Amino acid sequence: MTARILDGKAVAADIRSELAARVAAVKEKLGRPPALAIVLVGDDPASQVYVRNKLKTAEDAGMGVHLEAISGSASLADVLAVVRRFNDDDAYDGILVQSPLPKTMGATAEQQVFDTIHPDKDVDGFSPISAGRLVQNRDGFAPCTPAGVIELLDRSEIPITGQHAVVIGRSDIVGKPMATLLLHRSATVTICHSKTRELPSMTRQADILVAAIGRPAFVTPAFVKPGAVVIDVGINSVTKAEDARRIFESHPDRIATFERRGSVLVGDVHPDVAEVAGAITPVPGGVGPLTIAMLMANTVKAAELRSR
Repeated sequence: MTARILDGKAVAADIRSELAARVAAVKEKLGRPPALAIVLVGDDPASQVYVRNKLKTAEDAGMGVHLEAISGSASLADVLAVVRRFNDDDAYDGILVQSPLPKTMGATAEQQVFDTIHPDKDVDGFSPISAGRLVQNRDGFAPCTPAGVIELLDRSEIPITGQHAVVIGRSDIVGKPMATLLLHRSATVTICHSKTRELPSMTRQADILVAAIGRPAFVTPAFVKPGAVVIDVGINSVTKAEDARRIFESHPDRIATFERRGSVLVGDVHPDVAEVAGAITPVPGGVGPLTIAMLMANTVKAAELRSR
């Protein structure tokens, strides 16, 4: 069996294309397009790449976007002051503070930021008010990655109702909201995590398996029921030759990529799972593009709500 590849890039392109008319309608009502304020603290290389992708996607969609770059030596109070300024600025419909924040800001810094962003501009869907609305299945902003997974399943005509979905991971950003969205779609949901006993036997029950744990190639074929749909949320950079050879033993093209670049990307799911699963998301090109597309969709939605 070779799994069907679920093309996140294609689905994300469809979502962005569908936003064009809505962007134009907002511009007609407000006299400006939907606009997103992005706050980037420090010089983390991965964060800079993510932010560049978000800026380009917003610009390509005809949306307004502003990057507020803050020194990594700034205080948490400085960051919160910027967030409050954007809360009060009618020129922006959404606010995104790129994670992670510098560790010097403290263990609760990100939560304090989420608490400060106004719920009407919380296009990342991380605030406690957004989380509460999601749990109660009220209208609001769902976190972009789980929302993108649901779009991928729907647009790939993969049934959710009545299916057993297993989510590996319990983060506030992916695991918990992913489980909640699947539950709202009438799946039977199991959440697994680092303390789950006999994890492979639990995950082998899944019709839909979502891996969101941040451990490269952790989910092997032994974790997967034949024919299951496997959603790989993880994206990890492999930089050691021995790890690359071990993970990609049966995939010489990926080893060649490592040898050429000195690194290679892998998800939380081992590439050999494609020989067992019925459908699977690739890394890269699976869930990642959907996250940015749903961020744009949430920003447009925020602008539409403000233009009523």
